[in-house]
Amino acid sequence: MPKSVAITIGDAFSRVKFLENRAPETTDEEAKDAFALLSEYRDGGIYIAHYAGFSEWERHPNGDEFVQVLDGETTLILLCNNQEQRNRLTSDQILVVPKGMWHRFESPKGVKVMTITPQPTEHSVELPSSR
Repeated sequence: MPKSVAITIGDAFSRVKFLENRAPETTDEEAKDAFALLSEYRDGGIYIAHYAGFSEWERHPNGDEFVQVLDGETTLILLCNNQEQRNRLTSDQILVVPKGMWHRFESPKGVKVMTITPQPTEHSVELPSSR
């Protein structure tokens, strides 16, 4: 059985570089230093990120995604029946994004976020149609 090791989130963030001006067109290469995998978990992983800006649309067809804001704020937008449902989240708040639901982040002032994200993840720069 693999050995479990405690993770200190603050230490993990010290190894993440703040990404300014994230945009839907930001490439994985441009964003890679702003995200870190803390641990593998089930069919995905536990991730942290530190950025300001706006993400592309994404969805996870194999499971729900857990999102927790650790610092700052974001608006997590869920696409429900082709309508955008805006959820403002601040420090210490969580939201569970249902399996297969398109969603994106608006974080103009900056956010530190932790997610438990199943894989695979599908991405779209353009507004997709709802599930």
